[in-house]
Amino acid sequence: MILCTTITELKAALARQRSKSPNGFVGLVPTMGYLHEGHASLMRRAGSECEFTVVSVFVNPLQFGPSEDFDRYPRDLERDAALAEHNGADLLFAPSVSEMYPTKPLTRVLISEVTESLCGASRPGHFDGVGTVVSKLFNLVQPDRAYFGMKDAQQVAVIQQMANDLNMPVDIIPCETVREPDGLAMSSRNVYLEPEQRKQALVLSHTLQLAGELLLQPAMTAGELLRAAIANIRTAPLAVIDYVELLHYPSLRPLDPERKLAELHDRLILALAVKFGGTRLIDNRLFQPAGGEPHVQNHDEIQAASGNRH
Repeated sequence: MILCTTITELKAALARQRSKSPNGFVGLVPTMGYLHEGHASLMRRAGSECEFTVVSVFVNPLQFGPSEDFDRYPRDLERDAALAEHNGADLLFAPSVSEMYPTKPLTRVLISEVTESLCGASRPGHFDGVGTVVSKLFNLVQPDRAYFGMKDAQQVAVIQQMANDLNMPVDIIPCETVREPDGLAMSSRNVYLEPEQRKQALVLSHTLQLAGELLLQPAMTAGELLRAAIANIRTAPLAVIDYVELLHYPSLRPLDPERKLAELHDRLILALAVKFGGTRLIDNRLFQPAGGEPHVQNHDEIQAASGNRH
């Protein structure tokens, strides 16, 4: 595996690869490091669909607010490199902040509407930072496909919107959330949890499971499901709710609380953000009310939706 810490090294390595295999697909897995099995699953998916897989490790300061955990966000490049190589990455790009932002950036990528709820509402400016760094990575790597985990479903919707609106020649590939054996969604921030917080954090996956059961009740309304989800999370004494929302997906438009869910045919998302101590966890589940089962887009659907078929 090639390790690049500068943009010059990255461009040279990619030029060599494209010269050697001009028709080979390049896949990109953007990460903030401290890699886990969720990231590894993205790498394996990329490796199965692309000839050359690039993994980026960069803790992006633009997407952290002034009171958030940028300085204490876990970092371990040696461990990340070993995991990336073990899971088939061909190149690891791990730039410094000064390499990515040698001067104060005066240009930002702003995506509206899909950024205005959920994490966009509770973390102002977060998705401006996400859009900016992802667009930089797309420009640097010029991948054919980019792989993102659905644990952050809003991020997937935002990146897809950006790619569509700006005609970026990249297919956005959403991949299912990877969970611990007990159901907790894998996250680099899970290492912050104290044992009792970790135990109580299981209320998130339990709430999503409960929502799936409630959705099958013919008379269930959006408001009733939300109230049941909130009540279930509050059974965990350490849980402090940031948001619990039921929205259309991927538009993230709100639902009429009095509307019966059985009457809807659009995909819906139940999205959660809950703090346990100083650790903020997110989780979600996609539902297709008419079919009764959650649904994650597959590759063919993504290409059809994006119009970026190669």
